[in-house]
Amino acid sequence: MSFFTTRRTRVATSVAALALSALALSACSGSSDASSSASGDGDSAGKTDLTLQLSWIKNEEFCGEFFAETNGYYDEAGLAVTMVPGPSTSTTELISGTADFGMSDAVAAGTVIANEGAPLKIIGTTYQKNPFTILSLKDGGDIATVEDLKGKKIGVQDSNTSLVMAFLAANGLTTDDVTIVPVQYDPAPLINGEVDGFTAYLTNESIIVENEGYEVTNLPLADNGLPFPAETFLATDDMITNDPETVKAFLKAEIQGWSAAINDPEECARLAYEDFGADLDLNPVTSEAGAKAQLEQLVVSDETVENGIFTISDELKDATVESLADAGIVVTADQLFDTSLLEEVYAENPDLIAYAK
Repeated sequence: MSFFTTRRTRVATSVAALALSALALSACSGSSDASSSASGDGDSAGKTDLTLQLSWIKNEEFCGEFFAETNGYYDEAGLAVTMVPGPSTSTTELISGTADFGMSDAVAAGTVIANEGAPLKIIGTTYQKNPFTILSLKDGGDIATVEDLKGKKIGVQDSNTSLVMAFLAANGLTTDDVTIVPVQYDPAPLINGEVDGFTAYLTNESIIVENEGYEVTNLPLADNGLPFPAETFLATDDMITNDPETVKAFLKAEIQGWSAAINDPEECARLAYEDFGADLDLNPVTSEAGAKAQLEQLVVSDETVENGIFTISDELKDATVESLADAGIVVTADQLFDTSLLEEVYAENPDLIAYAK
C-alpha cells in the first residue's frame, strides 16, 4: 500500500543514551557558536544567528516556523534562524551547544532532566495536548475506551514503551490486561491484523490509514489519563538566564508564525509540501488533514484562548509531572518548566493573545 512508503518512519531513540553522549559532548564544547556557522540561510548580517532543532522532518508539524520565516517574523525580531530537521528529541543538540532552541516533548525532556540533571527547561509548548493515540480499525479492534483495551494486542514501538506503561498505570491496567507486541512505526501490523491496536499520532498515522480507505477508531492518551504537552520549546538554563531578550524575541516571532498558521491551515500545509518539505514527497491531502487536525485539536485550547498560544497552565504542569511519575520519571514542575519569559512576552505584547483573526 502506498502509505507504507510515503509515511514518516519515526526513529526509535534511546533518550538515556542520547543524554549521556550529549553530556560528554558538552564537556568538550566551548560555546554554541556552531549555530552561526550552520546558518547558511541568506544574508544574516546584523541579525542574531540561531539554530532551531526540529523533532522531525520539515512537514506540516512545523508550519508555524515556516510562517515565521516566510512572513518575516524572524527578520523583524532580528533573528536569522536555521531549522535543522530531525528526528531528534533536541536534548543532545542543546546540551552539546549545537542548537540554541529545540522541539521536543515533556517525556523526553523530563527523562534527561530527572535522570541526568540536564540543564534544560520547557519554555512554552506548541501542542497543548500530546498527539499520541491507540489507533485501531473500526472493523478490527475498535478500541474506543480504556475498557476496550483489555484482552487486546497492542503494537508498541520501543521508544514508546515507557509511555504506554505509564498510560496503563494511569488507568489501573498492567501487562496482564493487554499483550504488548513490539512493532516499528509502519502501521502494517495493524492493517494486517497482527495487532488490535497501534501506538500512533492522531495527526499522522491515524490520518494516513484513514486516507487509505479504512475506518479508524482512536483512543487519545491525553484524554484518557495521560496529559502532557508535546512539541515543546526547549532551551538551556544558561540561555534563559544570560540571554533572555533573545529568548523573548524568538518566542514572539514563533507566536506570530503559529498565529498565522492557525488562521490559514491550507497555507500551513502548502508551505510544507511545496516549499520547506518539497523534497520529501509529502502527500498534499494528508498534509492538509494533518495541519487542520493539529491546529484545531492540539495547538489551541481554553488555556490559549485566555492566555495565548504556547502558554502552559499550572494544572497542565502538575498533570504532566504526575504523568511522568507514572512512567518512573521523577521531576518537579520547577525543574521541568520555566515559562517566565513567555509570560513577559505577553505582558509586553498583549495583542498577541488574540491569535484568531
